[in-house]
Amino acid sequence: MKEKIFFLTKYAKNGASSRYRSFQYLPIIGKHGLEYEVSTLFSEEYLIKKYKNRRAPFFLTLYLLMRRLFSILRASNYSVVVIEYELIPFFPAIFEWLLRYRGCKLIVDYDDAIFHRYDVHKFFIIRILLKNKIYSVMRSANIVVVGNKYLANYAHSAGSKQVELIPTVVDLSKYPVLKSNFQSNIFNIGWIGSPSTTKYLYSIAPALVHMCKNDNVIVTLIGAESIELPGVSLKIIPWSEENEIECLSSFDVGIMPLPDEPWANGKCGFKLIQYMASGLPVIASSIGVNKEIVDDGVNGFLSDSNEQWVEALEKLYENVDMRAKMGGVGRKLIESKYCTNVTGDKMAQLLTGLTKN
Repeated sequence: MKEKIFFLTKYAKNGASSRYRSFQYLPIIGKHGLEYEVSTLFSEEYLIKKYKNRRAPFFLTLYLLMRRLFSILRASNYSVVVIEYELIPFFPAIFEWLLRYRGCKLIVDYDDAIFHRYDVHKFFIIRILLKNKIYSVMRSANIVVVGNKYLANYAHSAGSKQVELIPTVVDLSKYPVLKSNFQSNIFNIGWIGSPSTTKYLYSIAPALVHMCKNDNVIVTLIGAESIELPGVSLKIIPWSEENEIECLSSFDVGIMPLPDEPWANGKCGFKLIQYMASGLPVIASSIGVNKEIVDDGVNGFLSDSNEQWVEALEKLYENVDMRAKMGGVGRKLIESKYCTNVTGDKMAQLLTGLTKN
Protein backbone atom coordinates (compact mmCIF):
# COMPACT_ATOMS: atom_id res chain seq x y z
CA MET A 1 0.00 0.00 0.00
CA LYS A 2 1.31 3.42 -0.93
CA GLU A 3 1.94 6.01 1.74
CA LYS A 4 -0.38 9.01 1.51
CA ILE A 5 0.59 12.63 2.11
CA PHE A 6 -1.94 15.29 3.13
CA PHE A 7 -1.10 18.80 1.91
CA LEU A 8 -2.88 21.56 3.81
CA THR A 9 -2.05 24.55 1.63
CA LYS A 10 -3.01 28.14 2.25
CA TYR A 11 -4.25 28.80 -1.28
CA ALA A 12 -5.47 27.06 -4.39
CA LYS A 13 -3.20 27.05 -7.45
CA ASN A 14 -3.82 30.72 -8.19
CA GLY A 15 -1.94 31.57 -5.00
CA ALA A 16 1.76 31.82 -5.89
CA SER A 17 3.15 30.45 -2.63
CA SER A 18 0.98 27.33 -2.76
CA ARG A 19 1.52 26.86 -6.48
CA TYR A 20 5.31 26.87 -6.21
CA ARG A 21 5.82 25.41 -2.72
CA SER A 22 3.29 22.56 -3.00
CA PHE A 23 1.37 22.01 -6.23
CA GLN A 24 4.35 21.90 -8.60
CA TYR A 25 5.89 19.08 -6.53
CA LEU A 26 2.87 16.78 -6.68
CA PRO A 27 3.81 15.01 -9.96
CA ILE A 28 7.34 14.51 -8.63
CA ILE A 29 6.32 12.91 -5.34
CA GLY A 30 3.86 10.75 -7.26
CA LYS A 31 6.76 9.35 -9.27
CA HIS A 32 8.40 8.44 -5.97
CA GLY A 33 5.51 6.13 -5.13
CA LEU A 34 3.65 8.47 -2.79
CA GLU A 35 -0.05 9.18 -2.98
CA TYR A 36 -1.33 12.59 -1.93
CA GLU A 37 -4.38 14.69 -1.29
CA VAL A 38 -4.57 18.47 -1.18
CA SER A 39 -6.92 20.56 0.91
CA THR A 40 -6.72 24.32 0.46
CA LEU A 41 -7.70 26.89 3.05
CA PHE A 42 -8.55 29.76 0.71
CA SER A 43 -10.14 28.85 -2.63
CA GLU A 44 -9.54 30.41 -6.05
CA GLU A 45 -12.82 32.27 -5.68
CA TYR A 46 -11.69 33.71 -2.35
CA LEU A 47 -8.41 35.03 -3.73
CA ILE A 48 -10.05 36.57 -6.79
CA LYS A 49 -12.65 38.37 -4.67
CA LYS A 50 -10.09 39.47 -2.10
CA TYR A 51 -7.81 41.05 -4.71
CA LYS A 52 -10.76 42.62 -6.49
CA ASN A 53 -12.53 44.02 -3.44
CA ARG A 54 -9.63 44.08 -0.93
CA ARG A 55 -11.65 41.74 1.32
CA ALA A 56 -13.48 38.45 0.85
CA PRO A 57 -17.20 37.96 1.61
CA PHE A 58 -17.85 37.02 5.24
CA PHE A 59 -19.88 33.88 4.56
CA LEU A 60 -17.39 32.55 2.03
CA THR A 61 -14.61 33.01 4.58
CA LEU A 62 -16.67 31.29 7.26
CA TYR A 63 -17.38 28.34 4.95
CA LEU A 64 -13.69 27.97 4.09
CA LEU A 65 -12.71 28.02 7.78
CA MET A 66 -15.26 25.30 8.53
CA ARG A 67 -13.88 23.26 5.64
CA ARG A 68 -10.38 23.62 7.09
CA LEU A 69 -11.61 22.39 10.48
CA PHE A 70 -13.04 19.29 8.79
CA SER A 71 -9.69 18.69 7.07
CA ILE A 72 -7.91 18.94 10.43
CA LEU A 73 -10.19 16.25 11.84
CA ARG A 74 -9.27 13.93 8.95
CA ALA A 75 -5.52 14.59 9.08
CA SER A 76 -4.63 11.69 11.37
CA ASN A 77 -5.65 9.27 8.59
CA TYR A 78 -2.54 10.21 6.58
CA SER A 79 1.11 9.17 6.82
CA VAL A 80 2.45 12.74 6.77
CA VAL A 81 0.73 16.12 6.97
CA VAL A 82 2.35 19.07 5.18
CA ILE A 83 1.19 22.47 6.44
CA GLU A 84 1.87 25.64 4.50
CA TYR A 85 2.60 28.34 7.11
CA GLU A 86 -0.13 27.58 9.68
CA LEU A 87 -3.51 25.91 9.84
CA ILE A 88 -5.63 29.00 10.58
CA PRO A 89 -4.24 32.55 10.40
CA PHE A 90 -4.65 34.87 13.39
CA PHE A 91 -5.61 31.96 15.63
CA PRO A 92 -3.46 30.34 18.34
CA ALA A 93 -1.56 27.16 17.44
CA ILE A 94 -4.16 24.95 19.09
CA PHE A 95 -4.91 22.89 15.98
CA GLU A 96 -1.24 22.31 15.16
CA TRP A 97 -0.78 21.10 18.73
CA LEU A 98 -3.86 18.86 18.36
CA LEU A 99 -2.40 17.15 15.30
CA ARG A 100 0.86 16.43 17.11
CA TYR A 101 -1.10 15.15 20.14
CA ARG A 102 -2.94 12.75 17.83
CA GLY A 103 0.39 11.44 16.55
CA CYS A 104 0.49 13.13 13.14
CA LYS A 105 3.90 13.51 11.49
CA LEU A 106 4.13 17.17 10.52
CA ILE A 107 6.13 19.11 7.97
CA VAL A 108 5.60 22.88 8.05
CA ASP A 109 6.73 24.99 5.11
CA TYR A 110 7.62 28.70 4.96
CA ASP A 111 8.66 31.01 2.16
CA ASP A 112 7.71 34.21 4.01
CA ALA A 113 8.49 35.57 7.47
CA ILE A 114 4.87 35.27 8.57
CA PHE A 115 5.96 35.40 12.22
CA HIS A 116 6.45 39.13 11.63
CA ARG A 117 2.77 39.35 10.81
CA TYR A 118 2.28 38.82 14.52
CA ASP A 119 5.34 40.00 16.43
CA VAL A 120 5.37 43.48 14.86
CA HIS A 121 1.61 43.82 14.40
CA LYS A 122 0.19 47.30 14.98
CA PHE A 123 -2.29 45.98 17.56
CA PHE A 124 -0.85 45.25 20.98
CA ILE A 125 -3.26 42.38 21.66
CA ILE A 126 -2.11 40.52 18.52
CA ARG A 127 1.53 40.94 19.49
CA ILE A 128 0.86 39.59 22.97
CA LEU A 129 -1.31 36.64 21.99
CA LEU A 130 0.37 35.49 18.78
CA LYS A 131 3.96 36.74 18.69
CA ASN A 132 5.28 33.24 19.52
CA LYS A 133 2.75 31.27 17.46
CA ILE A 134 5.01 30.34 14.56
CA TYR A 135 7.88 29.75 17.00
CA SER A 136 5.67 27.13 18.69
CA VAL A 137 4.53 25.56 15.41
CA MET A 138 8.11 25.20 14.18
CA ARG A 139 9.26 23.67 17.45
CA SER A 140 6.52 21.03 17.43
CA ALA A 141 6.92 19.93 13.79
CA ASN A 142 8.99 16.93 12.74
CA ILE A 143 10.54 18.91 9.87
CA VAL A 144 10.56 22.62 9.06
CA VAL A 145 11.15 23.45 5.39
CA VAL A 146 12.18 27.04 4.66
CA GLY A 147 12.99 29.06 1.57
CA ASN A 148 15.99 31.05 2.82
CA LYS A 149 18.58 31.43 5.61
CA TYR A 150 16.65 34.15 7.43
CA LEU A 151 13.74 31.74 7.92
CA ALA A 152 16.13 28.89 8.73
CA ASN A 153 17.75 30.94 11.50
CA TYR A 154 14.35 31.62 13.03
CA ALA A 155 13.45 27.92 12.88
CA HIS A 156 16.73 26.98 14.58
CA SER A 157 16.12 29.57 17.29
CA ALA A 158 12.70 27.98 17.87
CA GLY A 159 14.41 24.65 18.62
CA SER A 160 13.10 22.88 15.51
CA LYS A 161 14.05 19.20 15.34
CA GLN A 162 15.07 19.31 11.67
CA VAL A 163 15.35 22.31 9.36
CA GLU A 164 15.69 21.91 5.59
CA LEU A 165 16.38 24.81 3.23
CA ILE A 166 14.60 24.40 -0.10
CA PRO A 167 14.34 27.64 -2.12
CA THR A 168 11.22 28.55 -4.05
CA VAL A 169 12.01 27.42 -7.58
CA VAL A 170 10.61 27.08 -11.08
CA ASP A 171 9.87 24.15 -13.34
CA LEU A 172 12.30 24.80 -16.19
CA SER A 173 10.21 22.80 -18.64
CA LYS A 174 7.87 25.81 -18.59
CA TYR A 175 10.75 28.19 -19.37
CA PRO A 176 12.23 26.46 -22.41
CA VAL A 177 13.44 29.43 -24.42
CA LEU A 178 16.07 31.95 -23.35
CA LYS A 179 15.35 35.60 -24.00
CA SER A 180 17.19 36.20 -27.28
CA ASN A 181 15.38 39.08 -28.94
CA PHE A 182 16.64 42.05 -26.93
CA GLN A 183 16.10 45.10 -29.09
CA SER A 184 17.51 48.58 -29.04
CA ASN A 185 14.33 50.26 -30.28
CA ILE A 186 12.36 49.59 -27.09
CA PHE A 187 13.27 49.06 -23.45
CA ASN A 188 10.65 47.23 -21.38
CA ILE A 189 11.22 47.43 -17.62
CA GLY A 190 9.21 44.59 -16.10
CA TRP A 191 7.81 43.64 -12.70
CA ILE A 192 5.68 40.68 -11.62
CA GLY A 193 3.87 40.41 -8.31
CA SER A 194 0.53 40.71 -6.57
CA PRO A 195 -1.73 43.61 -5.56
CA SER A 196 -0.32 43.45 -2.02
CA THR A 197 3.27 44.04 -3.17
CA THR A 198 2.59 46.73 -5.79
CA LYS A 199 3.31 49.39 -3.15
CA TYR A 200 7.04 48.59 -3.27
CA LEU A 201 7.25 50.23 -6.69
CA TYR A 202 6.72 53.68 -5.18
CA SER A 203 10.23 53.57 -3.72
CA ILE A 204 11.79 53.58 -7.20
CA ALA A 205 9.27 55.89 -8.88
CA PRO A 206 11.86 58.68 -9.43
CA ALA A 207 14.17 56.27 -11.28
CA LEU A 208 11.28 55.02 -13.43
CA VAL A 209 10.21 58.59 -14.22
CA HIS A 210 13.79 59.39 -15.21
CA MET A 211 13.95 56.43 -17.59
CA CYS A 212 10.55 57.15 -19.12
CA LYS A 213 11.80 60.52 -20.35
CA ASN A 214 13.06 58.33 -23.20
CA ASP A 215 10.19 57.76 -25.62
CA ASN A 216 11.11 54.09 -26.16
CA VAL A 217 10.92 53.08 -22.46
CA ILE A 218 7.85 51.42 -20.95
CA VAL A 219 7.19 49.84 -17.57
CA THR A 220 5.09 46.66 -17.59
CA LEU A 221 3.52 45.31 -14.40
CA ILE A 222 2.07 41.79 -14.22
CA GLY A 223 -0.46 41.15 -11.45
CA ALA A 224 -0.35 44.66 -9.99
CA GLU A 225 -3.27 46.59 -8.62
CA SER A 226 -4.07 49.97 -10.12
CA ILE A 227 -1.22 52.32 -9.25
CA GLU A 228 -0.57 55.98 -9.95
CA LEU A 229 2.98 56.69 -11.14
CA PRO A 230 2.86 60.09 -12.87
CA GLY A 231 5.47 60.45 -15.58
CA VAL A 232 5.81 56.66 -16.06
CA SER A 233 4.70 55.00 -19.30
CA LEU A 234 2.79 52.23 -17.57
CA LYS A 235 1.21 49.02 -18.81
CA ILE A 236 -0.61 46.75 -16.33
CA ILE A 237 -1.36 43.15 -17.33
CA PRO A 238 -3.64 40.92 -15.22
CA TRP A 239 -1.83 37.81 -14.05
CA SER A 240 -2.83 34.41 -15.37
CA GLU A 241 -0.96 31.14 -15.30
CA GLU A 242 -1.46 30.83 -19.06
CA ASN A 243 0.14 34.15 -20.03
CA GLU A 244 2.70 34.56 -17.24
CA ILE A 245 5.78 33.24 -19.03
CA GLU A 246 4.91 34.84 -22.37
CA CYS A 247 4.59 38.21 -20.64
CA LEU A 248 7.89 37.75 -18.82
CA SER A 249 9.62 37.08 -22.13
CA SER A 250 8.60 40.55 -23.33
CA PHE A 251 10.70 42.21 -20.61
CA ASP A 252 14.19 43.58 -21.16
CA VAL A 253 14.98 43.70 -17.45
CA GLY A 254 13.20 42.39 -14.37
CA ILE A 255 13.05 44.55 -11.23
CA MET A 256 12.51 43.75 -7.55
CA PRO A 257 12.48 46.76 -5.22
CA LEU A 258 12.05 46.02 -1.51
CA PRO A 259 12.11 48.11 1.66
CA ASP A 260 14.63 47.36 4.40
CA GLU A 261 12.22 45.92 6.93
CA PRO A 262 11.81 42.58 8.78
CA TRP A 263 9.09 41.23 6.47
CA ALA A 264 11.21 41.86 3.37
CA ASN A 265 14.14 39.95 4.85
CA GLY A 266 12.00 36.82 4.81
CA LYS A 267 11.27 37.06 1.08
CA CYS A 268 12.70 34.27 -1.08
CA GLY A 269 13.55 36.33 -4.16
CA PHE A 270 11.16 34.42 -6.38
CA LYS A 271 10.65 37.32 -8.79
CA LEU A 272 14.38 37.23 -9.51
CA ILE A 273 14.26 33.49 -10.09
CA GLN A 274 11.44 33.89 -12.60
CA TYR A 275 13.24 36.71 -14.40
CA MET A 276 16.49 34.75 -14.61
CA ALA A 277 14.70 31.61 -15.77
CA SER A 278 13.40 33.78 -18.62
CA GLY A 279 16.95 34.81 -19.48
CA LEU A 280 16.59 38.37 -18.19
CA PRO A 281 19.05 40.61 -16.37
CA VAL A 282 17.72 41.82 -13.02
CA ILE A 283 17.90 44.82 -10.73
CA ALA A 284 17.01 44.33 -7.06
CA SER A 285 17.27 45.96 -3.68
CA SER A 286 20.15 44.51 -1.67
CA ILE A 287 17.82 43.02 0.94
CA GLY A 288 17.85 39.50 2.35
CA VAL A 289 18.17 36.62 -0.10
CA ASN A 290 18.44 39.03 -3.04
CA LYS A 291 22.11 39.42 -2.11
CA GLU A 292 22.60 35.66 -2.59
CA ILE A 293 20.76 35.41 -5.90
CA VAL A 294 22.15 38.52 -7.58
CA ASP A 295 25.87 38.59 -8.33
CA ASP A 296 26.23 42.34 -8.67
CA GLY A 297 27.48 43.30 -12.12
CA VAL A 298 27.40 39.69 -13.35
CA ASN A 299 23.76 38.53 -13.65
CA GLY A 300 22.24 41.86 -12.62
CA PHE A 301 22.63 44.78 -10.26
CA LEU A 302 21.97 45.39 -6.57
CA SER A 303 20.63 48.91 -6.08
CA ASP A 304 19.34 50.79 -3.08
CA SER A 305 19.49 54.55 -3.70
CA ASN A 306 17.68 56.31 -6.52
CA GLU A 307 21.06 57.07 -8.09
CA GLN A 308 21.99 53.38 -8.11
CA TRP A 309 18.66 52.41 -9.69
CA VAL A 310 19.08 55.04 -12.40
CA GLU A 311 22.68 53.98 -13.08
CA ALA A 312 21.75 50.29 -13.37
CA LEU A 313 18.75 50.97 -15.61
CA GLU A 314 20.76 53.26 -17.86
CA LYS A 315 23.54 50.69 -18.28
CA LEU A 316 21.09 48.06 -19.44
CA TYR A 317 19.15 50.55 -21.55
CA GLU A 318 22.28 51.52 -23.44
CA ASN A 319 23.83 48.08 -23.84
CA VAL A 320 21.82 45.32 -25.54
CA ASP A 321 24.76 42.90 -25.35
CA MET A 322 24.99 43.38 -21.58
CA ARG A 323 21.34 42.41 -21.23
CA ALA A 324 21.89 39.20 -23.17
CA LYS A 325 25.10 38.30 -21.33
CA MET A 326 23.69 38.91 -17.86
CA GLY A 327 20.49 37.07 -18.78
CA GLY A 328 22.49 34.04 -19.91
CA VAL A 329 24.47 33.95 -16.66
CA GLY A 330 21.27 34.20 -14.65
CA ARG A 331 19.68 31.35 -16.57
CA LYS A 332 22.65 29.10 -15.77
CA LEU A 333 22.24 29.89 -12.06
CA ILE A 334 18.60 28.79 -12.20
CA GLU A 335 19.56 25.57 -13.98
CA SER A 336 22.13 24.73 -11.31
CA LYS A 337 20.25 25.73 -8.14
CA TYR A 338 16.73 27.12 -8.48
CA CYS A 339 14.66 24.59 -10.41
CA THR A 340 12.62 21.49 -9.60
CA ASN A 341 15.25 19.35 -11.33
CA VAL A 342 17.45 20.18 -8.33
CA THR A 343 14.93 20.40 -5.48
CA GLY A 344 12.26 17.89 -6.52
CA ASP A 345 14.01 14.72 -5.40
CA LYS A 346 15.01 16.33 -2.10
CA MET A 347 11.41 17.21 -1.33
CA ALA A 348 10.23 13.70 -2.23
CA GLN A 349 12.98 12.12 -0.11
CA LEU A 350 11.99 14.20 2.92
CA LEU A 351 8.43 12.94 2.61
CA THR A 352 9.46 9.35 1.99
CA GLY A 353 11.89 9.37 4.89
CA LEU A 354 9.32 10.70 7.33
CA THR A 355 6.74 8.09 6.33
CA LYS A 356 9.25 5.36 7.28
CA ASN A 357 10.24 6.81 10.66
